Amino acid sequence: MNLNDDDEHLIETLFRNGTITVVGVVLSFSLGFLTQWASNPIPWRLTDLPTLVVIAIGIVFQLRSLALLLQTSSLKKVVYDKASRLFLNGVIITGSGVFLAILIDTFRLLMER
Repeated sequence: MNLNDDDEHLIETLFRNGTITVVGVVLSFSLGFLTQWASNPIPWRLTDLPTLVVIAIGIVFQLRSLALLLQTSSLKKVVYDKASRLFLNGVIITGSGVFLAILIDTFRLLMER
């Protein structure tokens, strides 16, 4: 399939480049949160595993989105839209994992009192 097919809708390169920047920055924050959480001095417990899995799945979605956007075929609107959906799903999943981590930590603090 050629990028110059008449029946393919293309997006602007500048627009795609901005999207790549946003995806890269948000992915960096996600990975940074995971790194910070992993280096937390509080010992990990088995109850942390679901949170870790949810955050990891969200990061995988974000990474897949970035991989799609870095291909020249992402100038096609169909590919770009798929990458954007993957990214948004990844952000939602990662955010859910962060929220779950906060809930678990809050529950632990309340149980210790």
